[in-house]
Amino acid sequence: MKNILIIGGSKGIGNAILLQQLEQNNIYNISRNAPNVSHPNLTHFSLDVLKDSLPKIEAIDTLIYCPGSINLKPIGSLSIDDFRNDFEINVIGAVKVIQEYLPVLKKGTNPSIILFSTVAAKLGMPFHASIATAKAGVEGLVKSLGAELASVVRINAIAPTITETSLSAGILRNDRMKENMMERHPMKGYLKPEEVADMADFLMSQKAKSISGQIFEMDYGIVTFKI
Repeated sequence: MKNILIIGGSKGIGNAILLQQLEQNNIYNISRNAPNVSHPNLTHFSLDVLKDSLPKIEAIDTLIYCPGSINLKPIGSLSIDDFRNDFEINVIGAVKVIQEYLPVLKKGTNPSIILFSTVAAKLGMPFHASIATAKAGVEGLVKSLGAELASVVRINAIAPTITETSLSAGILRNDRMKENMMERHPMKGYLKPEEVADMADFLMSQKAKSISGQIFEMDYGIVTFKI
């Protein structure tokens, strides 16, 4: 049984990971709102990782930082605060959590960290300047820490395309928009959060013991293929 710390497990991809892992592992969740589930394996802490002190946790094998943002605006409509807020949520929050829990994580079994990027960090997409900049920072963090911690802790990132969560509800708000989104992807689909949870499950497992410092594109072909 692993000890898994999830930041942002109350909804979206984080919640899918939490629900997938809950029966077989101890889960510690940190988010502003509690997950809509009760289980003896779940310990929840309600707080804002950017503003509040982080709780003491005695044992961690995997740290998963899920908070993100979808802030899509033309460059002329983006304020400096937009860039600052997206960077705070995606990068500074991850750094704060890693710094806090790294000493405990180093003592874990097959210890690993999983962060989240986006396909927009690789594929130039209009109106993604702020979020793509922040997620590029996440990818740099993964590469640098992967090297620094190579002998003790693995760190990887998942870079999903659009995923059907509450965060993307405005982009996938009706059947026509969903169909258009599927057609934009060469493999004619987009992600469900459970698919991303499956990738996270692999990356924290012993099967991925040789993998660190990598960014895994889950893109339905949108980055890789031109058809």
